[in-house]
Amino acid sequence: MNHLKASLFGTVISLCSFKSFSQATTDFKFDFGSGKVAKGYTQVLPTSVYSKEKGFGFLPNAQIVSETRKGKNALTSDFCTSTQPFFFTVDIPEGNYDVKLLLGDTKGTSTTTVKVENRRLMLEKVITADGEIVTKEFTVNVRTPNINATEKVKLKPRELAYLHWDNQLTFEFNDASPKICGLEITKASDKTVTVFLAGNSTVVDQAIEPFAAWGQMIPRFFKAKNVVFANYAESGETIKSFAGAKRLDKVMSLIKAGDYFFIEFAHNDQKAGTGIEANTTYKEYLKSYIQQTKEKGAIPVLVTSMLRRHFNAEGKINNSLGEFPEAMRQVAKEENVALIDLNAMSKVLFETMGPQKSMKAFVHYDANTFPEQTKAIHDDTHFSNYGAYELAKCIVEGIKQAKLGIANDLLDSLPSFDPANPDDEASFNFPHSPLVNVVKPDGN
Repeated sequence: MNHLKASLFGTVISLCSFKSFSQATTDFKFDFGSGKVAKGYTQVLPTSVYSKEKGFGFLPNAQIVSETRKGKNALTSDFCTSTQPFFFTVDIPEGNYDVKLLLGDTKGTSTTTVKVENRRLMLEKVITADGEIVTKEFTVNVRTPNINATEKVKLKPRELAYLHWDNQLTFEFNDASPKICGLEITKASDKTVTVFLAGNSTVVDQAIEPFAAWGQMIPRFFKAKNVVFANYAESGETIKSFAGAKRLDKVMSLIKAGDYFFIEFAHNDQKAGTGIEANTTYKEYLKSYIQQTKEKGAIPVLVTSMLRRHFNAEGKINNSLGEFPEAMRQVAKEENVALIDLNAMSKVLFETMGPQKSMKAFVHYDANTFPEQTKAIHDDTHFSNYGAYELAKCIVEGIKQAKLGIANDLLDSLPSFDPANPDDEASFNFPHSPLVNVVKPDGN
């Protein structure tokens, strides 16, 4: 993991600094493997390392191999694979894109999990039987800091190394045996509904392990082509600083009639010195966000913040967010907008887990129990992959309960989720990304 992490971040920083010729292109067809190339496709070899001249390729130092099988179908008779996670990036303009992946092996099995950009989960554990090839589709958002010719989002220094905020779409192919035969990328329909997310470190697409947030897990639960998530949350933000950094301006420059704007703030807003008070300024900002969203013909959705892992002697969660959740509930009623009460659901979720088991939902690791972690880390605010995944399931249930239109675009096979009956952490088998850092995100 060490060499991949170092080279990957170095590559990302350099990739952000130029625009290649391919950024005018919005449709791509790639045939992975060393065998015959399918007509109309561009071949991707194990040695196809990214260059700005090509405008696509693997990020360096991945140990990728190709296998070729007998067969008449040039696209599915060969594939690229690796025994470790590997990354593939494509220069592409800002926008929404439909992605089609061909996965599998005509002479074997495969298991593939796909994340994009900053570990945004798109496909989870796609398992193919011996000889099976499957086609999987999802829709993804690509963004840049540019708002217009003169304005940009004010990025924090660490964001310059993120796998988003650039004219590129980066794929992470992960799991026990990822086998990639083909990849197609096409511009999504203008009718695609974009769900914009605003929030802090509990929502953001966390860049590095072992941290995760619900915003990067939620796309996995939706069908392709009708809905796409654009996560503008960032660690450390308040409802005021989100606007001050022009993140709100960026969202409003893109949001259209029929889109959604999910808004979750509280953790950082309550801190001294923010200039935000629950029943006055916080409400005023919420109402401003709502008004601007409605003026665009879009649909605002308020999301109360989940609780921290603060238990009392009776095994109940203490409210560490003051009056902020209730203030948001009141604004939802006053403004007649949808509310997802994640605060209430998280209380049930964490209390069901209890003081000990709930540690697995947060970032709690003893020294030397997680890669590259030589010191213990105990964080009762930020989530592990498991915790973020469970909270994303709570959001899905909130979408259903609020009867939002996008509930119709949830995966058909998706079972209902009860926070009082969470998934067993012991059976949660989720592949870690090779990007690891034990420094806490902003906010606590």
